[in-house]
Amino acid sequence: MLNVEDTLYHIRRAKEGDNASKEILLNNNSLLLKSLIRRFRGKGVEYDDLYQLASIGFLKAINNFDESFGVRFSTYAVPMIIGEVKRFLRDDGSIKVSRLIKAQSSAINKYIEQFKGKSGESPTIEQISKDLKIDEGDVVIALDSSKMPVSLNETADDENKTELIDKIPAAIREDDMIDKILLKTLLDKLPPRERKIIFLRYYRDNTQSEIAKMMGVSQVQISRIENKVIEQLRIEI
Repeated sequence: MLNVEDTLYHIRRAKEGDNASKEILLNNNSLLLKSLIRRFRGKGVEYDDLYQLASIGFLKAINNFDESFGVRFSTYAVPMIIGEVKRFLRDDGSIKVSRLIKAQSSAINKYIEQFKGKSGESPTIEQISKDLKIDEGDVVIALDSSKMPVSLNETADDENKTELIDKIPAAIREDDMIDKILLKTLLDKLPPRERKIIFLRYYRDNTQSEIAKMMGVSQVQISRIENKVIEQLRIEI
């Protein structure tokens, strides 16, 4: 990975029109781009097209970046990359959930109801994954998909005909959102157990106690793993 000085050097060169520096920056940040576009998969746009959109946003971030502000380039680039993808999705049409995810969500919800009826408790992610033979990460995504609207571009019932996407309040501060997104750059490097803990903690908003119960370990162990990964994040990003 490029260090801060090398990154700034290539940004300056790229602003002057050096295509080689642009290529170096893109290649060096490919993991970041891939981690950001994962959240938009299954929404009617091919993966390669999403990556191209992210690359466009990345190049715009290079052109607009002002190093005098003292902000890390990756922190500055993330919202611009996401904004480029979201603008395309907004202008191109509805955000759709894939048929596969819909089918998995239906099967999982049916399983959960049956499980609750027999045991009186909710099944863990592991139990759902094992019994339905669905990858644990896909189980989490399918469960989240039931919360997604068919279209964020539908018009709200008001005088201004506001789109629904513009009426959704921000649940977290922008800085918090950026921190969560940047955290995804580490997921591919983590062992499956640690990846699952971070995913549940930061993208499902489960508490440490809830995760500990799901995984059959103590809250102290979950806390220790989480702190270890966060420290790794501070070093690498």
